[in-house]
Amino acid sequence: MIDIKGITKSFGNLQVLKGIDLHIDKGEVVSIVGPSGAGKTTLLQIIGTLDKPDKGSVMIDNTDVSQLSEKRLADFRNQHIGFVFQFHQLLPEFTALENIMIPAFIAGKSRHEARERAEELLAFMDLSDRAGHKPNELSGGEKQRIAVARALVNNPAVILADEPSGSLDSKNKTDLHRLFFDLRDKFGQTFVIVTHDESLASITDRTIHMKDGLLTGTSVTNNDASI
Repeated sequence: MIDIKGITKSFGNLQVLKGIDLHIDKGEVVSIVGPSGAGKTTLLQIIGTLDKPDKGSVMIDNTDVSQLSEKRLADFRNQHIGFVFQFHQLLPEFTALENIMIPAFIAGKSRHEARERAEELLAFMDLSDRAGHKPNELSGGEKQRIAVARALVNNPAVILADEPSGSLDSKNKTDLHRLFFDLRDKFGQTFVIVTHDESLASITDRTIHMKDGLLTGTSVTNNDASI
């Protein structure tokens, strides 16, 4: 699913990633943890094709993304990768339903197809009654679930999440964490999650530990752990 080999990345004289090798299987829910400045977000951005490594290769779904032109890369990103950020990044002038539909429009889907998929996701998340509400009419937990639905609308192979529960209270965190596993089980996506939240990291299939731009270890979670 995701194969990363020999990734390095520097910003000026600061080397942020110092040779990363990582394989993630289809359907895994993987967390990446480590202190601030470890390189977690930079690695996630490179996996997501939002940034390019100085050296090394990134394969996603058997595609070497470094070989794609800018236009093909943008199309690949839109159709194969979904993003969830700490803050929902919903567009305030659009309803929940419309926010979810936007990536589908960018991918060239018809309005009917985009709406049908968005409504399916809203129903799955028990948010059908919020479809016509704008972001300022939604709770923090609802906004983050709408952001997850938006990330899923094009059926991407992989979902990349950067501190997705960082702005939520404990109940909404628990609900969001459970949602990731429910979505994996229903739709088969691969999840890669950067987090400082130990409760989330402890229930993912595998936890990747980073420090000073290097992978320092991996821990595998008992999948029978309760969420």
